[in-house]
Amino acid sequence: MEVGAQLYTVRNYIQTEEDFERTIKKIADIGYRYVQISGAGKGIAPEKLREICDSHGVKTVLTHSDVNRILYDTENLIKEHDILGCPYIGLGAMPEKYRGADWLPYFYEDFKEPVKKIAASGKLFMYHNHNFEFEKENGVTILERLLEVFTPREMGITLDTYWVQAAGADVICWIKKLKDRLPCVHLKDMAVVGGNGVMAPVGEGNLNFSGILEALEETNCDYLLVEQDTCQTSPFGCLKQSYDNLKKLGY
Repeated sequence: MEVGAQLYTVRNYIQTEEDFERTIKKIADIGYRYVQISGAGKGIAPEKLREICDSHGVKTVLTHSDVNRILYDTENLIKEHDILGCPYIGLGAMPEKYRGADWLPYFYEDFKEPVKKIAASGKLFMYHNHNFEFEKENGVTILERLLEVFTPREMGITLDTYWVQAAGADVICWIKKLKDRLPCVHLKDMAVVGGNGVMAPVGEGNLNFSGILEALEETNCDYLLVEQDTCQTSPFGCLKQSYDNLKKLGY
């Protein structure tokens, strides 16, 4: 498994071509060689993103793409991922309208054709979880319902360790349940500050990362993508701390 950085962590620093290059250099200097592009400035062409990443020895392996482009501009989105050399097309969050029992079936209805096009191109649609997917109706979670209607070839899960923990679910249990759907995962820790759970660099909180990483070794996971949506200090410092701690754990 390779360690990468989720650029959403440094989203404020990737809004222009100049800042994107500065950021990729900093990411590469930390030691990361793989990234997920998420939150970058919309005016930066995929050719330029690829050029900058290539110049620093960094490969893009996953994105979070606009939901409307996934649904209505699928072919062009696939072409852009070809330019990036990126095998995984991700959705960062389920649009709110689908999250209730009345509208959840339409998620499958709306996404089934785009997802099939993505699979036919040799890429994979990746769904990123938060905590709401673990709400239950008649004992079944939203995430389990998604697994029922999309095959592993049609949909992978970018499992986010923090949000599984925030849902009160067992991270290792879900890794085992999703073992054939996890080419990419998001690693972020949970610490407690003032009695509240907060995001923390990997290894600086309370999640059992030795056990999590051991469980991931038994899956199809290729990329461990470090993410921290909110940082108490510099986001670059948080990414470095996570990288150093993962290195100590053998990654």
